[in-house]
Amino acid sequence: MKKKKHVISKVLPGSIAEELELEPGDILLSINDVPVEDVFDYRYQMNDEYVVITVQKKNGELWDLEVEKEFEEDLGIDFDNGLMDEYRSCSNNCVFCFIDQMPPDMRETLYFKDDDSRLSFLQGNYITLTNMSEHDIDRVIRYHLSPINISFQTMNPELRCQMLHNRFAGKALEKVDRLYEAGITMNGQIVLCKGLNDGKELAYSIEQMAKYAPMLQSVSIVPVGLTKFRDGLYPLEPFTKEEAWEVISLVHKWQEKMMAEHGIHFVHASDEWYILAELELPQEDSYDGYLQLENGVGMLRLLDTEVTEGLLSREGDERSVKATIATGKLAGPYVEKQVAKIKEKYPNIDVTVKVIRNDFFGEKITVSGLITGQDLIAQLKDIDIGEKLLIPCSMLRDEEEVFLDDLTIADVSSALHTEIVIVDSEGSALIDAIAEPVKDRKLKRRQMYEQTGSSYSGQA
Repeated sequence: MKKKKHVISKVLPGSIAEELELEPGDILLSINDVPVEDVFDYRYQMNDEYVVITVQKKNGELWDLEVEKEFEEDLGIDFDNGLMDEYRSCSNNCVFCFIDQMPPDMRETLYFKDDDSRLSFLQGNYITLTNMSEHDIDRVIRYHLSPINISFQTMNPELRCQMLHNRFAGKALEKVDRLYEAGITMNGQIVLCKGLNDGKELAYSIEQMAKYAPMLQSVSIVPVGLTKFRDGLYPLEPFTKEEAWEVISLVHKWQEKMMAEHGIHFVHASDEWYILAELELPQEDSYDGYLQLENGVGMLRLLDTEVTEGLLSREGDERSVKATIATGKLAGPYVEKQVAKIKEKYPNIDVTVKVIRNDFFGEKITVSGLITGQDLIAQLKDIDIGEKLLIPCSMLRDEEEVFLDDLTIADVSSALHTEIVIVDSEGSALIDAIAEPVKDRKLKRRQMYEQTGSSYSGQA
């Protein structure tokens, strides 16, 4: 589909579009005489109860169609491209970009860097603002789109230019002022890089971002992820236990200040910092409703809460289960803790938590979502897995049964001679996966923050 040619790919049975005799291949041109730029124009204009749509039929005829419908009722059509426009690639060359740390010869989509503001609203992606024009900002304000997720990285304009390798990256921060003044809700993110935006720079950034509260409702601090494929890239090093403690101390200081002033904790350290610092995770009320789950903020605390609540309604019994759970180093001890609680209800279950070392990307990568099929096979082939192997859905491509290295669930199941159960994100799903027979479930992704490029779409 060419840009701006909004070709209809599907007409849903029984829909308004079917009654209007629209067909796949027809082109939507405008709604209420407003040219449709992308999905946001389409959705905004279609909210009205009376609309006039202009369509170019496959034979070239132009049809003006008057439609009376319910408020926010859709026509019942799909397009080849969910954005109804081309995806915007990233114009930055961030020193911490995860995609630059990918090994060669993987599938092409894994190397695409997007920095598309529309995906911030549609998929929750974090964007740098460097790709947003004044026209883009105008539309966000006109349609009052919220929340928008922003990769700040630093509030020092010169340092931001350096970290993003984009001479306009510092000036792009001025767009935050327009969003704030227009009342657009925002979430922020800082990928912390040792020796660059940490220490005094981090303290300065938090201080400056706090001025946008409460419209900037949350900010996550996540440590840079480093694979073994960094030859020729900016020399970054992992953080130490002491440095993690310093980050957490600064975050807690600002949480106290922001709670007193705005009633929100505002800034949050991801779970990785607490694990590295060997500190207890914060209590549930510290997460302000888990606004930063996909950045790994509170994910392990929520899992603990959900498993505890899920077990309250269960009687427990003497059923016998032997299984293995594969997970990353980061979550390993916390998954073991949940298994121990489940075992209190079901004392005859025998579930081993196997922490998978990431040989594919390197041992510094400790999250479950970057574990490959080949690492699972290599490290599990010689152990007694039991009747089933449980893996978190974050290991797989969204809505598909494919690992990052293109091995499938069927490939791994065949190699290990065992059934594989994909565990959805909720704590109740973990209980079910252990204690209940295998069920067909729709895959979900409550994913640990594992992609440290500011533009990554999370589609891997």
